[in-house]
Amino acid sequence: MLECAAIRRTREDTCELAGAGIDGPSLNRGAPEENIMKALVYGGPGEKAWEEVPAPQLRHPTDAIVRIDTTTICGTDLHILKGDVSAVTPGRVLGHEGVGVITEVGPAVRSFKVGDNVLVSCIKSCGCCSFCKQGLYSHCLGEEGAPGIGWIFGHLIDGTQAELVRVPYADTSLHNIPPGVTNRQAVMLSDILPTGFEIGVLYGKTKPGDVVAVVGAGPIGLSVMMTAGLCGAARIVAIDLDRNRLEQARKFGATHAIDAADPDWRKKVLALTDRLGVDVAVEAVGIPSTFEMTTEIVRPGGHVANIGVHGKPVSLRLQDLWIQNITISTGLVNTNTTPMLLRLVAEGRLDVEKFASHHFKLDDMLQAYDTFARAAETKALKVVIER
Repeated sequence: MLECAAIRRTREDTCELAGAGIDGPSLNRGAPEENIMKALVYGGPGEKAWEEVPAPQLRHPTDAIVRIDTTTICGTDLHILKGDVSAVTPGRVLGHEGVGVITEVGPAVRSFKVGDNVLVSCIKSCGCCSFCKQGLYSHCLGEEGAPGIGWIFGHLIDGTQAELVRVPYADTSLHNIPPGVTNRQAVMLSDILPTGFEIGVLYGKTKPGDVVAVVGAGPIGLSVMMTAGLCGAARIVAIDLDRNRLEQARKFGATHAIDAADPDWRKKVLALTDRLGVDVAVEAVGIPSTFEMTTEIVRPGGHVANIGVHGKPVSLRLQDLWIQNITISTGLVNTNTTPMLLRLVAEGRLDVEKFASHHFKLDDMLQAYDTFARAAETKALKVVIER
């Protein structure tokens, strides 16, 4: 059980699972015009296109089709475009975050109906396998996509940066959006907010009074800062090279901001502690140098929580760390805290809409990508893309 009362999703054990292999690439092979949609298609490293592809169809009784009304772009999508995620093959529709209306449900779907406004979780869950029963949905053994991995949208099956998406295991992979929560708010809970909270705050074992340092003040790092207070962090230190993001960090809960380009950055971080180091150091970038930074500022007995998506090996200086009693955690989000976070948003406790720095229409997807990829110039946090 994770600390800080992380609440697991309530689910029915709908175990009518149908076997399925990995989706083939979404290529238009003469589908009827009424079965065509627009989607953002991966063409290999550095290649993407907003183009017509076949619209998704129900494949299994537990599926639902969702019309995407709001989606966004994640840093992981940029890693895919760099070629860091080899499992993503050309022809894949990208995206794993979305909110929309159900247009069709399979006969085994019990908890949702056509017309429901829903949040598409970035992690699928069959609800029945041993990992799902532990709340470890990120390693769902359900056969949709590939057994043992919960992140399938925009990865192993077609994703949410499209007009329509097929959602496997709909009863346990969708969430009804509470009254008063807008689509723009809800889309921030498809991935970034539960990721920051679960893999940064909870895996870091944050407790009341702790000093938490977050290396990387992008959307994921800001999500850690926004939610660290839920577990009682006394000081939240943002560390980044981007001055704009350091300024933004204070609006998301950071109590202090440190410029990583400052030669004395480490001394300044330690000065905010008892000079022995921070209790929790969170890596939220995904490059070797930022991971090493976390190991340089964590106190003996502290925690390093890695969230960043790494595409290259990272050096681990065990000759220095072995004696420090440090815990290093890694993880893919489980999204088992999503219902609780939705309630906090509905009650006005978490102002997630301020993540949205830019707004685009679906047909402006390529412009949205360009803006998000040049965040240092455009000052982009999350780009919201709407129908």
